[in-house]
Amino acid sequence: MVAAFLGLRLYSVLGKRTGHEQEQLPRQMDEERRPPIQQAEEIIPARTPAKIVKAEDDLEQQNLDILSQSGLRSIMNADKNFNLLHFAEGAHGAYDVILKAFWQGDKASLREYCDDSVYNEMSMAIDMRDEAGEVLENKLIRIEESRIVEATFNHPIAQIKMQFKSDISALVKNKEGEIIGGSLSDAVQANDIWTFERNIKNGTPNWTLVETDIA
Repeated sequence: MVAAFLGLRLYSVLGKRTGHEQEQLPRQMDEERRPPIQQAEEIIPARTPAKIVKAEDDLEQQNLDILSQSGLRSIMNADKNFNLLHFAEGAHGAYDVILKAFWQGDKASLREYCDDSVYNEMSMAIDMRDEAGEVLENKLIRIEESRIVEATFNHPIAQIKMQFKSDISALVKNKEGEIIGGSLSDAVQANDIWTFERNIKNGTPNWTLVETDIA
């Protein structure tokens, strides 16, 4: 549910210290905009700080249930260009981009990565925040882990759920610049499930965020 994402413990009083509060974030592609999640290896952003559970040909090693293994095999059979590892790395990067776009009120970036339902709810939340004169100064400190947890294929729609475990610092200011919630010294531990979807018939390699939830 998008509501779970929008709530993302923005006022980090609900969070707890993680030990990574003052860590510097890795540089993000020399400040360039990231492309949407695609298949080709050359457009996948390089990610090193988090543990990415790599997807090899042996799906049994991914600790997925039988239905999810079957779903991934069906996606691979229907789209010979699909690469599970490249998808997982691309989704890992998209998590970072989408969070930052929402926090910064960057609707253009959200439009690129999200379906209509997710985009509309995020856009509405941004508008409400702007009307209240509130500004978020959140930071994604690190993604501890990202992994595939579920996959389905109902021709021609492929869906893959990713779990992201991350540390986030959250700070909210009012229009006078006063802190009204959160703290940059206390990090929230987030455990999110995001669902990405792609129509393999539409001729684009891009995957779209269609649902968010809390694990």
